[in-house]
Amino acid sequence: MKRVLIIGDRGQDGRLLRELLEGEGCAVTGLSRQATTLPDGSETAPVNVADALAVASLVRDVQPEEIYYLAAFHHSSQQAQGADAHAVWTFSMEINVAGPVNFLEAVRLNTRPARFFYAGSCLAYGVPDSTPQTEDTCLRPACVYGISKAAGAHAVSLFRERHGVFAVTGILFNHESHLRPEYFLSRKIVRTAWRIRKGLEQELVLADLSARADWGYAPDFVDAFRRTLRVDAPRDYVIATGELHGVRDWVEKTFALAGLDWRKHVREDASLAIRRREPLVGNITRIREKCGWKPTVGFKRMIELLFEHEGNIN
Repeated sequence: MKRVLIIGDRGQDGRLLRELLEGEGCAVTGLSRQATTLPDGSETAPVNVADALAVASLVRDVQPEEIYYLAAFHHSSQQAQGADAHAVWTFSMEINVAGPVNFLEAVRLNTRPARFFYAGSCLAYGVPDSTPQTEDTCLRPACVYGISKAAGAHAVSLFRERHGVFAVTGILFNHESHLRPEYFLSRKIVRTAWRIRKGLEQELVLADLSARADWGYAPDFVDAFRRTLRVDAPRDYVIATGELHGVRDWVEKTFALAGLDWRKHVREDASLAIRRREPLVGNITRIREKCGWKPTVGFKRMIELLFEHEGNIN
């Protein structure tokens, strides 16, 4: 039975990956801020990813063959908690850089080799100098999250090249599922459309309908995670769809499913925008050729699946 360790197992990607790997018969140990969850479902105290000794002890105890570092601190989603600028930098570097470095070092020193996956971010590209973005596109991050994810990716590369650790960064573009919290754009659009349909709300207010992104289906993405660790040699991979879609596309398709005219219910409010981002779109040639992976659920079908699920819970 393959032993696997997932750091960040209670987030969207962690929950989907746990389900996928347990379905394979893997013994999965999960780590979150709340607890360490053992393969039998029991829980012990959580491990602080910034504590190098505690991380090393966890790796020695579990002896995993695969480690997936999915934990992340994203300041834009944490601002409601009142984090100041210094705290944003501190937590971003602690979770997105120091944490993975501690696990990489634990893997390097452990007697049993493990393969390591780091969930990077397309925001590390910032304002890219080429489109679409590949694994060789220069990183020019323009936000704290992007800076910390770029640093984490460089750490992975260092341990791979200098120490021979089988370490991979998956450069993740936007990916959605029904597990997204309500403050995420995808869930906000779908949930509000349902509530308007039921007469519980009157309008949906969004920052910018013209914004565009490369959106994929999260269950597809976690399948890519495991594939990157099960090839002959470690490489970094762009995990994306290779297609750009706009927020307006999300709105039009969702409200059509709800039987509503979106123009009567959707309003733009530019004051809600934190910053204007460059539209990023990934080139998935490498992961398609090396790992045999490509998206199986397209943009329209993804929205249909999210809409159907939202209807089942409302």
